[in-house]
Amino acid sequence: MVPVNQRTHAWAPPPTALMTDHYELTMLQAALHSGTAHRRSVFEVFARRLPAGRRYGVVAGTGRLLEGLSSFRFGDEQLRFLAGTGVVNDATLGFLADFRFTGSISGYAEGEAYFPHSPLLVVEATFAEACVLETYFLSVLNYDSAVASAASRMVGAAAGRPCIEMGSRRAHEEAAVAAARAAVIGGFDSTSNLEAGLRYGLRTVGTAAHSFTLLHDSEEDAFRAQLQSMGLGTTLLVDTYDVGTAVRRAVELAGPELGGVRLDSGDLVAQAAWVRELLDSLGNHRTRITVTSDLDEYAIASLNAAPVDAFGVGTRVVTGSGAPTSSMVYKLVAREDGSGRLRPVAKAAKGKASVGGRKHALRRRDEHGRATHELVGIGAMPEDDGDDRPLLQEFVRDGELLEGWTGPEGVVRARERHAASVAELPPAACRLSEGEPVLPTVLGPGAGA
Repeated sequence: MVPVNQRTHAWAPPPTALMTDHYELTMLQAALHSGTAHRRSVFEVFARRLPAGRRYGVVAGTGRLLEGLSSFRFGDEQLRFLAGTGVVNDATLGFLADFRFTGSISGYAEGEAYFPHSPLLVVEATFAEACVLETYFLSVLNYDSAVASAASRMVGAAAGRPCIEMGSRRAHEEAAVAAARAAVIGGFDSTSNLEAGLRYGLRTVGTAAHSFTLLHDSEEDAFRAQLQSMGLGTTLLVDTYDVGTAVRRAVELAGPELGGVRLDSGDLVAQAAWVRELLDSLGNHRTRITVTSDLDEYAIASLNAAPVDAFGVGTRVVTGSGAPTSSMVYKLVAREDGSGRLRPVAKAAKGKASVGGRKHALRRRDEHGRATHELVGIGAMPEDDGDDRPLLQEFVRDGELLEGWTGPEGVVRARERHAASVAELPPAACRLSEGEPVLPTVLGPGAGA
């Protein structure tokens, strides 16, 4: 174990302490004034519902969140800003100058499927330490989980054919890196984003755009340059001008060893079938066809019968395919009382009520290992019937970051967890038609099902 504020990585995240809302610090100031800031508290992250019609969600961002926690402290620049703008008083500035997270964090493993009211992250610390983390934690989990959830649906629709994340130019530059990471956790094969490749060891791919063809005096010159530079196994973009002419020219130049062709426009179903037939007639049976062009899970599903070998997905995956946030919330569910005991607390507002008490979760499975229920116990672990799977994992213990959850190792672990988690869900989880969550959540003291 390594203290979270001393953890070193090949890539060091920027300071994250001011990636928060103003009111987090005014709450801290008022709690310091009232003497309640150091009460032991339990905060939980959960979603009251899934995006409309979705059958399950995918947890992503935990590794990034833990990396950001390592740099979550208030340096001279941050403190000068807070002092100069009068956000907090001198006593609060003094507390922030010495801020270090010393609590514990547990939650669902990154890559795990989740459902309404699943306790995705449990933060146990003083109110002061846990309060200031709210906005940063939610911003990471809400976005990354939205991307991973969309990616998982697309991978399911692709039915074993690889998906490539290509959405960097459709997102903020840092969001693009986060999206690439989350998409790979959700099952994507690779990304076009080189920074994501550097930080997280992701496989990166890419060849050329239409501008490369237009740069040259002829399409033949462009193809020849790419083949000579990158080898016969490269993928040529064949729809800058006439697709049929381009495919024939590509085969003339590369022969049967041509790696692939990419289609980026038109009726992809009909065009892929026609190009496959043309390639086969020319003896290029092993040349692969990759399609791009504003794909989402529905477009990918429509291409199931087409001879497509890979899908390049951009805008739709980095925007969550219609659900750009996971609507997760961060709520205080227990806090220390005057006697030093933790007591449940909950918001009671109509339509936005929360459930007090620290949660514990199991995934109930039948005799075949198929998941049947999400069991969420309040204050104690639900009763295990013998084959249930505990869902909460420990990430930080008393301020110490546990190994294996961050960096490239964390991505590999999360990707494997996602594949195993989805494999145990009922077959209805893969349906793209709108429906209820594929597992019901049983919430209660015993959480029996």
